Amino acid sequence: MTKQDLFNQIKKKQSFLCVGLDTDLKKIPENLLDSSDPIYEFNKSIINATAKYCVAYKPNLAFYEANGVEGWLSLEKTVAYIKQRFPEIFLIADAKRGDIGNTSEMYASSFFDKLKMDAVTVAPYMGEDSVRPFLMQKEKWVILLALTSNKGSNDFQYMEDANGEALFEKVLKTSKEWATDEEMMYVVGATQDKLFDRVRKIVPNHFLLVPGIGAQGGSLEAVCKVGMNKTCGLLVNSSRAIIYADSSDNFAYSAGEEARKVQLEMADMLNKYL
Repeated sequence: MTKQDLFNQIKKKQSFLCVGLDTDLKKIPENLLDSSDPIYEFNKSIINATAKYCVAYKPNLAFYEANGVEGWLSLEKTVAYIKQRFPEIFLIADAKRGDIGNTSEMYASSFFDKLKMDAVTVAPYMGEDSVRPFLMQKEKWVILLALTSNKGSNDFQYMEDANGEALFEKVLKTSKEWATDEEMMYVVGATQDKLFDRVRKIVPNHFLLVPGIGAQGGSLEAVCKVGMNKTCGLLVNSSRAIIYADSSDNFAYSAGEEARKVQLEMADMLNKYL
């Protein structure tokens, strides 16, 4: 999927919502547990209820890998279902991979060749040669970790050199030379909205994947005010606040309603800031 394809979907749906499919067997409704593949059945219901309101889905690989072979099969079926029913949807493998080059080649093949994902999240710590293999396929995306929302981000990401440049800024400046804004995005947490201006000074035209809205307390208004660019430039993720909005048999309807509320707010933001 190209950058223009993604922007076209944002304009059409008046949404830049990414729904995180962080599906936990301990949290899905009990009535699904007797099915042959409860994770897939849950995901399918969530997808059917939310697809009209979002432009992307982001399965978090940990929630599938934790269930072994069965979890991987659930993921494959989920991705195939989205590809068949909603081919316009942007699919992100939230895997946070990053290793030496030949290992990254295998990771890239796994997500792009086998699963047919559009993008994968990648950790930049090992440098360019660990990221390059993910950039070799046309119209596939690397989403590089840049500035995260977790408490531990303070441990390294704000460390400054003698010139006052923070490590996250060094990551942005260095990595933007590896690929264009048609190939690379960045993860920037919603709770870091006060630093979005520093991010945008370095990567004004790139898309940013923004987790932290909803359960983590990030402000959509604050993110849009400082983060939106001429092609929107934002994919804002919400996971738990949508997919676990209701634990009853009406879980899918409630998820759809939560997604609709976010989409309406996003439509206002697009009208205000785009």
